[in-house]
Amino acid sequence: MSYKEQFIWKKAVDLSVRCYKLTAYFPKSETYGMTSQIRRSSVSIASNIAEGYGRQNKKEYIRFLRIALGSARELDTQLIISLRVELTKSNYIESVLKDSDEIQRLLVTTINKLSD
Repeated sequence: MSYKEQFIWKKAVDLSVRCYKLTAYFPKSETYGMTSQIRRSSVSIASNIAEGYGRQNKKEYIRFLRIALGSARELDTQLIISLRVELTKSNYIESVLKDSDEIQRLLVTTINKLSD
């Protein structure tokens, strides 16, 4: 099976696409600030899932899933800050926050299952 067939990877890619679309509406003054940070952390989630899947053993895969989880929590923080400083409409950010929460739950569940 390829990492591209994994449900969690697909959800992470979908989240990243949503983040790109969301930040397209951020002020131009945020291009090198919050826009860049959100995009980078969202891409990092899917990238680490893919990289870990290609590693030699389960222990390494779990390590990369934990890195992906860290990136998801980083993204969550950036979205919350963006909401508080009103970079765009709150309903846009709140729906992406829900997706971010789902990815975090999926990552924690997957890590726990693989760690047993």
